[in-house]
Amino acid sequence: MAKLDRSTMIRLLAIALTTALLLLPLLLQAEQAAEEAEPLPAPPLELDTEVTVFTPLVTSEALAPGGTVPLVEAPPVVDGVGVIGHLLPEAPGALDEHEVSSSEPALDVPTVVTAPADPIVPPPTTQLSVTLDWYLNPQHATLLIAREKGMFLRRGLDVSLIVPADPNVSAKLLAAGRTDLALGRQTQLHLLVDSGMPLVRIATLIAAPVSGLMLRANADTEKQELAVEGMRIGYTDVDGRDAMLQSVLSELLGTANGLDLVELKDTNYAMLDAMRAQDVDGMMMHHRYLLPRQLADEGILTHTLPIEEFGLPLHDGLILMANRDQLNGKRDALRRFVSALEEAALWIVNHPLEAWALLEKAEPALADPINREAWAGISPRFSLQPAAVDKGRYLRLEQYLLDAGIIEVPTPLERLAIDLGAAVP
Repeated sequence: MAKLDRSTMIRLLAIALTTALLLLPLLLQAEQAAEEAEPLPAPPLELDTEVTVFTPLVTSEALAPGGTVPLVEAPPVVDGVGVIGHLLPEAPGALDEHEVSSSEPALDVPTVVTAPADPIVPPPTTQLSVTLDWYLNPQHATLLIAREKGMFLRRGLDVSLIVPADPNVSAKLLAAGRTDLALGRQTQLHLLVDSGMPLVRIATLIAAPVSGLMLRANADTEKQELAVEGMRIGYTDVDGRDAMLQSVLSELLGTANGLDLVELKDTNYAMLDAMRAQDVDGMMMHHRYLLPRQLADEGILTHTLPIEEFGLPLHDGLILMANRDQLNGKRDALRRFVSALEEAALWIVNHPLEAWALLEKAEPALADPINREAWAGISPRFSLQPAAVDKGRYLRLEQYLLDAGIIEVPTPLERLAIDLGAAVP
């Protein structure tokens, strides 16, 4: 038989002691009732049956004298663990009263969902409108890629691209506050600021010139033999006439008054119609990777003189302009906008074929041989750092225009171009 340990023996003794203390009053009461009870009458003597009389059972409900049930007083209630509690060993891991009261209340965790979760509210977006310099073409690829790849949307921007009915009004709409941004050229910016328009360059989309003088193919191709004097030359805007065309003619004719030696014609972007109708012998154009091939498909052969090879300093071919007077309230949104352009330009360089396929899908009008051929010449010219300003480039062009008498007063660099990502001094 297994030997009982000390703890078990103490528990058994405590239980026996408690039972004895509780039964002692009952036993005393039963003994007193037995003494006072009257004996039962004996059966008649004539009965032969032997009767055995048992001692009457006395329970806790036996009546006391007077017919009332005696009251049994219970031990008084003692605060704390009491005598027996002190005799019992402490259970392992038990918490005392202080520990229980000081424990943190349990969290009320719901177990059943009775209503659907609140819908996720998308973050607010900032709307920006961009007025283009002409109809959509491969030169606008960074804008289109940023839109189609969700680069604008991820930055909280809702960008709308607007094709103007007249490209000459884009800058005017920007100066009037009727659009947030407008595309243009660096040469155009210098002349517009000189005329008093509150415009400033905030990004460069194409970092190399894309303009050129397009002449009919019957003209000699050698620079020194080009007989441009007396030709009818068309132009589309002021900077194309006063800055670009004057620079080329001065180089070709060896005189600063080259514009006086040709017949000028304002075609107002109806360049193809003017060449088809033979109204002009040449055009100063800003899309030299598009128009010559388009005319060639129609049987009109041309020869193009790149603008940067005829005296005009290197400049940005396509820039993004903002209204300087309305810039403060839009700086954060414009920074995000330019950041999306930077991401798009890098993606184009890394995936030129995939980028063109995406452009054709987004804008089916681009899916033709003319634009595909132009893509090969335009895609390497996209600026990989659209926010950065080439300060020397802007200062050189400003000085050239001043020396040529095209502008009257030099404009400080910070009023011509800014880098939104640079720290303000």
